[in-house]
Amino acid sequence: MIKIITGKKGTGKTKVLIDDINEAVKNTNGCIVCIEKGDALRRAVSYKVRWCDADQFEVKSFDAFYGFVAGMLAGNYDIKEVYVDGILKIGGADFSELGIMFDKLDKLTGDETKVVFTVSADASELPESVTKFA
Repeated sequence: MIKIITGKKGTGKTKVLIDDINEAVKNTNGCIVCIEKGDALRRAVSYKVRWCDADQFEVKSFDAFYGFVAGMLAGNYDIKEVYVDGILKIGGADFSELGIMFDKLDKLTGDETKVVFTVSADASELPESVTKFA
């Protein structure tokens, strides 16, 4: 299941994501993963969350991101929730490619794993292939 949090820069998307992550730690029976570019969230989320810096793993496109998440899920069947801050910083600003990646990831995760993304764009700027996950 894919869910997106949209909004322009400075609208509080990351704060919502951090709150969601820390709430998930209390309520989720399984592993929780947080992925971002850099380490801004590292100290803001619970130590119980598996935190990943996309740069450390050379994840620099939507295809690479999909492969990265697929590999994590294949290696650990206990991952129940994945939170991603700033997917456009990781994969680029091609909204149609973002929609394609969301579709592939949605098929991969199904109802087994929840994946939440922050997308730094107004919903009106995004194609339906992306906003259908809002």
